Amino acid sequence: MIRVEEVGAITASEKYKKCFMDAFELSDEAEAESLEYQSIQLWDSVGHMGLMALLEDCFGIMLDTDDIIDFASYAKGIEILKKYEIEL
Repeated sequence: MIRVEEVGAITASEKYKKCFMDAFELSDEAEAESLEYQSIQLWDSVGHMGLMALLEDCFGIMLDTDDIIDFASYAKGIEILKKYEIEL
């Protein structure tokens, strides 16, 4: 599991990708970028909430409920994080 203090020196984009890779036990970075909700077994409702918690910890934010619901893909997440002034 990713620890917030370990990600301080990497870019926001790298943090974002690392959250996906850790949450869904991925080894291929390209696979992370193409993910959509329920496209893999681990991205179910429980995996989704785990990813949301990782992102909140890594970026020091609190996601709105609507944003958690709308977070349906890697690409959509980039859009959502812009609302929190996080540029990836």
